[in-house]
Amino acid sequence: MKNITKAIIPAAGFGTRFLPATKAVPKEMLPIVDIPTIQYIVEEAVNSGIRDILIVTSSYKTCIENHFDQSYELECKLLEKQDEEHYQMMERIASMANIFAVRQKHPRGLGHAILCGEAFIQNEPFAVLLGDDVVVNKEKGAIAQLMEAAYAYEGSVVGVQRVADAAVHKYGIVAPKEQMSERIVKLATMVEKPSLAHAPSNMAVLGRYVLEPEIFAYLKNQPPGAGNEIQLTDAIARLAQDKNVYACDFEGTRYDVGDKLGFLQAQIDFALGREDLHDAMAEIIRNTHKKLS
Repeated sequence: MKNITKAIIPAAGFGTRFLPATKAVPKEMLPIVDIPTIQYIVEEAVNSGIRDILIVTSSYKTCIENHFDQSYELECKLLEKQDEEHYQMMERIASMANIFAVRQKHPRGLGHAILCGEAFIQNEPFAVLLGDDVVVNKEKGAIAQLMEAAYAYEGSVVGVQRVADAAVHKYGIVAPKEQMSERIVKLATMVEKPSLAHAPSNMAVLGRYVLEPEIFAYLKNQPPGAGNEIQLTDAIARLAQDKNVYACDFEGTRYDVGDKLGFLQAQIDFALGREDLHDAMAEIIRNTHKKLS
């Protein structure tokens, strides 16, 4: 497999689960403490060695592109104030990767969003990172683990973790065909959001993929599936009938920041993990516990 140097981050959705906050602010720009969610996703890709990133956006999400661009007026103000810390922070954000953007003109699902990036990918294997899943692993990020598996087994790889039975219906679920190693299985197929009774496993696809460029051929003639949308899961299931596709049970703490409770949990844990906020956050938690006792 060729070196993976490109990634697609789909970010065109309306974020209806977080209305009214997302009426004017993209959900990808909602901060975990003081860093927009999408920056964590971009940083994960960059830390894996990826430098060219396409963000699939929609008409009201230009602020995502602005976030990763130079802001000369702000930077000049910071220099005038001799605020070197924040100046260097802005410089780092603007230079961490080559950020490109394309608009998904019609909301036709995740598979269609990925198809919008075909010209950018240009017949190379690529990574896909969804913004609803933030994964923390200080040693090796989730997408880096998938890339490692893709190189080892020379095929497309989906990132999975086991979920509770009550949550199976929320995800694409993989049907294992063959155990390749402790954390890698070869896929038989995938099912998008099955009922528990019809789920082939509890291994859920959680927002990380490494895909061979052949996926575009499947997406182009993929009929609408769940929600009357073009589902990436359905196209990968068809790809798995013709080529080897694998699932990597990646290591790391995952936060479902597309869910309100998951988003709140991320706020607490990320604050506790910061040296400048840990003690104050711990005190807030202790005081809240006393009130509930």
